[in-house]
Amino acid sequence: MTAPPKLRNRNWLRRVGRGMLCAAPLMAAGAALADPVEMPTRKPGLWEIKVNAGSQMPAMTMQQCTDASTDKDMATAFSPMAKEVCSRQDMRKTATGLVIDSACNVAGMTSESHTEISGDFNSAYTVKVAAKNSGGPAGVPADTSTMMEAKWVGPCKGTQKAGDIVMPGGLTINIKDMQALRAMMPKK
Repeated sequence: MTAPPKLRNRNWLRRVGRGMLCAAPLMAAGAALADPVEMPTRKPGLWEIKVNAGSQMPAMTMQQCTDASTDKDMATAFSPMAKEVCSRQDMRKTATGLVIDSACNVAGMTSESHTEISGDFNSAYTVKVAAKNSGGPAGVPADTSTMMEAKWVGPCKGTQKAGDIVMPGGLTINIKDMQALRAMMPKK
């Protein structure tokens, strides 16, 4: 395992933070919507999550320790942000899982996304996101495709607590600290 990134590598931290802030509302929105469809709660324990955003970012693997209340905490933490940045979030059940269609605006970039979630929240699930983006910074592609594969790997490790997310390079943040990351988002 490589050593954690130095804090002086702010571009890496900003990129990871922005990626988490943009992805989290899509993953957590379902549990907080007034809609009768709710996001299933994951099995408590350690989940390994592989994210592949194609050519936009290098693939990365992270781990998240969760318990019965962690997913609800995530939805509660990000629901206000999702409501602020997303004008539409429609979630419905399908024969294979869930589909979420969203229209969001983050820091002047508009993104229309279609998310398909399939699998079993007790052992493994997959999230596929296709988005059409406009108005973003130079270098952000108009069409993006992201695949997230999550699998339950067992109980959380001895020093981990529920809500801990271990990022590539060993940086650990906790869901309760995510509100601090929210402050890094550019204001409208």
